[in-house]
Amino acid sequence: MSQHLEDTTVMAGALQQRAAGLDRQDPLAHYRDRFVGTDTALSYLDGNSLGRPLKRTAEDIAAFINDEWGGRLIRGWDERWLDLPQAIGDQLGRAVLGAAPGQTIVADSTTVVLYKLIRAALAVVADPDRNELVLDTENFPTDRYLVEGIALEEGLTLRWITPDPAAGVTVEQVREAAGPRTAVVLLSQIAYRSGHLADLPGITAAVHDAGALVVWDLCHSAGSVEIDLDGAGVDFAAGCTYKYLNGGPGSPAFAYVNARHLPFLNQPIWGWMGRKDGFEMAAGYQPADGIRGFLSGTPAIFGMLALQGTLDLIEEASMAAIRAKSEKLTAFAVEVFDAWLAPLGAELASPRDPALRGSHITVDHPDFTKATVEALWDQDVIPDFRAPRGIRVGLSPLSTSFGEVLHGMAAIRARLNG
Repeated sequence: MSQHLEDTTVMAGALQQRAAGLDRQDPLAHYRDRFVGTDTALSYLDGNSLGRPLKRTAEDIAAFINDEWGGRLIRGWDERWLDLPQAIGDQLGRAVLGAAPGQTIVADSTTVVLYKLIRAALAVVADPDRNELVLDTENFPTDRYLVEGIALEEGLTLRWITPDPAAGVTVEQVREAAGPRTAVVLLSQIAYRSGHLADLPGITAAVHDAGALVVWDLCHSAGSVEIDLDGAGVDFAAGCTYKYLNGGPGSPAFAYVNARHLPFLNQPIWGWMGRKDGFEMAAGYQPADGIRGFLSGTPAIFGMLALQGTLDLIEEASMAAIRAKSEKLTAFAVEVFDAWLAPLGAELASPRDPALRGSHITVDHPDFTKATVEALWDQDVIPDFRAPRGIRVGLSPLSTSFGEVLHGMAAIRARLNG
């Protein structure tokens, strides 16, 4: 055996022992058994795109079909379903967002919710000289497209922040960008590419110091990091529920509106579910009081049922414990990256400090393409690809094991080795 091969074998054995030890010591390890598919050899490294389903989701949906939909039929709307957007919104606020009751509602898609929130935020701004929207070049595409479209609709100016692609937006950059003309700032708490965790309290304070309002996109943070929207004084926030909240493909998004803005809430998509006494079918639109006025159309009940199961699980496990495991998972992934992938020319396109990133890392290499990821998928190793040359490794704390991380990273190394 050559010295190189011997060293590689020893290193692999040491990493396997380390992964096994971390799994044995993991206080959340038993939650993994509550998810579908975790008893297979598949390595799922894309929980930041679509979370695994809970086993109880199938039971909850079957019971809903048989008992509520099948048994109660149309009566279900009056008996429970109409209340679910607010009831589950309040649970989401309590378990995940650091939000008091009455400020969070589940509805629509993230794109629609963000559009409604940005327009609602603009309606709150009374100063006509504040005609500027601030956002960053590394934000998720739908966020950028929305703001570009709203600026075109309203005749507003865009001001772009250009952060380090391997990091994210800083408080200093926001202080430099936001000024007397700024109306609204839109940012993501976790950068979808790098996984950088923004200083939400610090940036919110900087925006407020400039006299502007902030809208936060929490898609990659809700369910993976601790959040305190009320404590930070956040104005508005949105996020999806199909990543770390396991609501399933197309599950509804959520909106948070700080209580101080609710009396002035004026969202642009008027629909019957957001009208006061909507079932009166009366002429003219009168918005419902409070967060209910954010609704437009009929709620998506199935996605909320799946979401509720995860929220129950999060309340049982606690976001503090989930965040602690998230940091350990990404730290182990970086440890394996340094041992196996960096020597092959790969670069870490994420912050090295676990406290400065969410629950995913991105690995760049000149040879990585979409075909690389498709080949990994064929081996039952499932990360995702982000152009031009990045593989994202997304680790869901409640369902991902350290052994699963090692297995997936080994497959990525094998692709680079040819």
